[in-house]
Amino acid sequence: MKTIKPSDVSTAEFHQILLGTVAPRPIAFASTVNENGEVNLSPFSFFNVFSANPPIMIFSPARRVRDNTSKHTLENVLKIPEVAISIVNYGMVEQMSLASTEYETGVNEFAKAGFTALKSAQIRPPYVGESPASYECKVLEVKSLGENGGAGNLVICEVIAAHLSEDIFTDGSIDPHKLDAVARLGGAWYSRASGDSLFTIDKPGRDHGIGFDQIPKSIRNSHILSGNDLGRLGGVAQLPTEEEIEEFSAEPEVSAIIQDMDLNTDSVIEELHLLAKKYLLENNIIAAWKVLLQEY
Repeated sequence: MKTIKPSDVSTAEFHQILLGTVAPRPIAFASTVNENGEVNLSPFSFFNVFSANPPIMIFSPARRVRDNTSKHTLENVLKIPEVAISIVNYGMVEQMSLASTEYETGVNEFAKAGFTALKSAQIRPPYVGESPASYECKVLEVKSLGENGGAGNLVICEVIAAHLSEDIFTDGSIDPHKLDAVARLGGAWYSRASGDSLFTIDKPGRDHGIGFDQIPKSIRNSHILSGNDLGRLGGVAQLPTEEEIEEFSAEPEVSAIIQDMDLNTDSVIEELHLLAKKYLLENNIIAAWKVLLQEY
């Protein structure tokens, strides 16, 4: 394990470490206006939602590392405390990247990047018409985290209206495949939250799982079962009974393995673990337990 202290490297180096490892990060495509009514549009990946009641989002336009200058977005929200935050999906990611260009004050990134500026209902900044979801926000507070290059500025926003494309819903719920959101990593890297990259994990129920520590040591030390496998095994509320385990031994796949138990124990245990992993991949956790407990 490599240990690095922020004081041991340059700000730029540690900045890249943070961006490369705290990832992927959602992107706030923030639209603001200055005191002259000129619109600015810029993406920020120091961003997330932090409260539902009240609905609060926070993004951070950090001071530039290279020259310690501030961004137009920060200057704007300090004068006009309103922002429209649009979510970026794959269909608009290249245009979003173009909008991140450091144009001069007064240049409209909506026009430069080819986006449609839709009039907000309650705030002055427009939102991005091509975005699958946009939020009108009033800025409650801007909290500076420092005066040096790389210092963040937390723009704490309360959502007062949401604009959601009907195309992202399936049976009344937001469908992540249809949302097709894009997230930021380090350097030039992005990730696309759709397709095979999406997966589900059932949340632990109200009944407490037995826990990792209650899994027999020989199973915990398996070279076949992964940490994820063991986590799923530890999530069950109770183990199958001896009767259930005995009954399961008659299953063809199981009986074919345990009939050789006395001949080569290590080989049999390995085969049992491989079969249990197969059941785990099929989301049949109880069957996996019934297989693993054949050796006891």
